[in-house]
Amino acid sequence: MNINETVIGIVAGICTSTSVIPQLVKTIKERKAEDVSPLMFIILLTGTSIWTYYGFLKDDLPIIVTNVFSSLVTITMLVMKFKFSR
Repeated sequence: MNINETVIGIVAGICTSTSVIPQLVKTIKERKAEDVSPLMFIILLTGTSIWTYYGFLKDDLPIIVTNVFSSLVTITMLVMKFKFSR
C-alpha cells in the first residue's frame, strides 16, 4: 500500500468512525436517549467489528485503528442508550 492509499484510508476511516460522536455528545448533554435506536447501533457495532477482523486479516492498520475506535464509540453510545432511557 502506498502513502496515498494510506492517507485516503485514514481520512475515510476518521470520517466514518467519528460520525456517531455528535449523537453521543447530544445524548450525554441532554441525558436523554429514548429516541435512539439500539438496533442501529448493534448493527453498526457488528459491522465495525467485522471490519476490524478484516483489517487484521489484510494487515491494514487504517482499517484496524479506525474501526476499533468506531466500535468503542458505538459501545459507549449503547451504554448511554441504556443508562439514559427511561
